[in-house]
Amino acid sequence: MTPVARRASRRVLVAGRPVGGGAPILVQSMTNTDTEDAAATAAQVAALARAGSEAVRITVNTLEAARRVPAIRERLLAQGVDVPLIGDFHFNGHKLLAQVPECAAALDKYRINPGNVGHGTKRDDQFATMVETAIRHGKPVRIGVNWGSLDPELLARLMDANARLSRPLEADAVMREALVVSALESAAKAEEIGLAGDRIILSAKVSAVQDLITVYRDLAARCDYPLHLGLTEAGMGSKGIVASAAAMGVLLQEGIGDTIRVSLTPEPGGDRTREVVVAQELLQTMGLRAFAPQVSACPGCGRTTSTFFQELADRIQSYLRAQMPLWRARYPGVEDLHVAVMGCVVNGPGESKLADIGISLPGSGEKPVAPVFVDGEKTVTLKGERIAEEFQALVEAYVRERYAPGAAPRAAARRKTIAIQPAEP
Repeated sequence: MTPVARRASRRVLVAGRPVGGGAPILVQSMTNTDTEDAAATAAQVAALARAGSEAVRITVNTLEAARRVPAIRERLLAQGVDVPLIGDFHFNGHKLLAQVPECAAALDKYRINPGNVGHGTKRDDQFATMVETAIRHGKPVRIGVNWGSLDPELLARLMDANARLSRPLEADAVMREALVVSALESAAKAEEIGLAGDRIILSAKVSAVQDLITVYRDLAARCDYPLHLGLTEAGMGSKGIVASAAAMGVLLQEGIGDTIRVSLTPEPGGDRTREVVVAQELLQTMGLRAFAPQVSACPGCGRTTSTFFQELADRIQSYLRAQMPLWRARYPGVEDLHVAVMGCVVNGPGESKLADIGISLPGSGEKPVAPVFVDGEKTVTLKGERIAEEFQALVEAYVRERYAPGAAPRAAARRKTIAIQPAEP
């Protein structure tokens, strides 16, 4: 696979972890708990971090929420969770950071929205207060502009200038320009105050796919700050996943983006960690990073009347992801593993050979046997009632033999995937 040429950007350290400057694209997430509830917030941060989030943003909107941030940090450290915490500030961040210096110290990065930090001279003073606090505590800042909370004075200025043009732009184009200008002018102001350029990350979020692509292409062309990608309101379920993948996939393929968040609206009672998994899968399917072994499975057709291959694929995928917290430390490189679970003879053996380890299950009318391929070679044929258990044991053995420190080198398959396909007739 040809690697994507990454856009050149400055490198910013967030709690010692690099963002930009060619560093791996970072996966972020955000809690939806009441930050005043330190126990609930720490629990969700820990869950997100264990799911693979490499930085977690929390809302800091009240005096009590600010006071609870150090306790959240303490609870996380007590659980062995050392993930960068980002404080999300709107409207009153200048007051909270000044009144609760222990909050300012406990956070690893501040998110500032220049559209709601204040108006007129108050805006400049309040923005300066937040930036000066970041300088004093040695914290980086994300200047995060949002379509829904643009600085009205800036927008009015650009609209007036546009109206004087002989060929005025459409209103949407002026709005997009306002997003970019707001981010760039705020970054320049932060540097004037004294914040180093390598302590600034920018974002300019909208909720429409084409607008996001246009805005970030423009922003990337006009600065070298690291950029945080994400639709501001991606939506629920498949719509949110598809919209995020469509927008960020285009930008990432063009080398734009240094950290991402998939802002899914969870279903009632849904798992907040889903946004982390989707972000990881987006990066991994594009070949930009590897987080967990990948399972290739056929979609099924009239040749695969049995649902066994679907159940086995789901079982193997769930098993692999559940093992990653342990395997990541014990078996370096295991995140590149490719497993295939296939459902009939048409593509099953071929896909299984291309995976590191794969199984080809029998389709309709085929012999009730399932050949297993390891590193492209057929090694064993499974049959009977315990195919699932036996194949899982083979995967476990493969991981130990290939990825354990000091293990003898093995011939890798031509493509990383675990495929489960139907057996030969």
